[in-house]
Amino acid sequence: MTQIQDSKVRELAVVANKLRQHVIEMTAAAGSGHQGGPLGLAEIFAALYFHELKHDPRNPDWPERDRLLLSNGHACPILYAAMAEAGYFPVEELLTLRKLGSRLQGHPERTWLPGLESTSGPLGAGLAQAIGIAYAHRLDGKNSRTWCVTSDGEHDEGLHWEAVLAAGKYGLENLTCIVDRNGIQIDGRTEDVMPLSPLEEKYATFNWHVIPCDGNDLRKILDAFEGAKAMKGRPTVIVAHTVPGRGVSFMEDDYRWHSQVFKPGEAEAALEELRNAKL
Repeated sequence: MTQIQDSKVRELAVVANKLRQHVIEMTAAAGSGHQGGPLGLAEIFAALYFHELKHDPRNPDWPERDRLLLSNGHACPILYAAMAEAGYFPVEELLTLRKLGSRLQGHPERTWLPGLESTSGPLGAGLAQAIGIAYAHRLDGKNSRTWCVTSDGEHDEGLHWEAVLAAGKYGLENLTCIVDRNGIQIDGRTEDVMPLSPLEEKYATFNWHVIPCDGNDLRKILDAFEGAKAMKGRPTVIVAHTVPGRGVSFMEDDYRWHSQVFKPGEAEAALEELRNAKL
């Protein structure tokens, strides 16, 4: 494994905290949107956009770029926050989330915003799209990697498992699926709505290389990325165990914050806690 310097981990922790603040500000300004999953994914998106991805915000259509697809499109506040901080569009535009005519809708629309690789909406479709991209890159001999972020709740969809089978069959070593294993979905706990365990064993049975990790620990995330890139002959799934609502004590691990309108004072309290967080 590549040795990750402490300074890089600290730098990414600062970025992750900033992304969380954006998520709160965006959804508060919109009066709607999803907070739980996006807050839990902050470390993963900080690590992707500010360490791992081969990309160029000044040239978003660069042919040699890596591709990142967000299958659980409702988690887009964290994607938009990372893209804005990376320089794809002005940070001030984040406050237009879900506004009429905004480029930042409640699900990403590929043609509206530079740097988006897919339009998402129906859950469970993202991995199938990612497989098509990864397979095309292999046919073209490109040295690009495809990353697909998925939620654990969307594993209830049959299409996702068809895609899991296909990726295993074709041995797409240039594909990494990241599962946000936060244990919640809109109706409650995933294991109550539709049990997924043993999730890691299911992927392994379908010929995937499986890396479970703490999805809120930057060093473990970066190690998982290195492990994915080192795998030959099989796709990799990183089962990232995250805490929904991470960083805001009254939101953490509460499925009701999958998507909830802030009551008066709640957004301000969340921002205060994040601004005073010890990183």
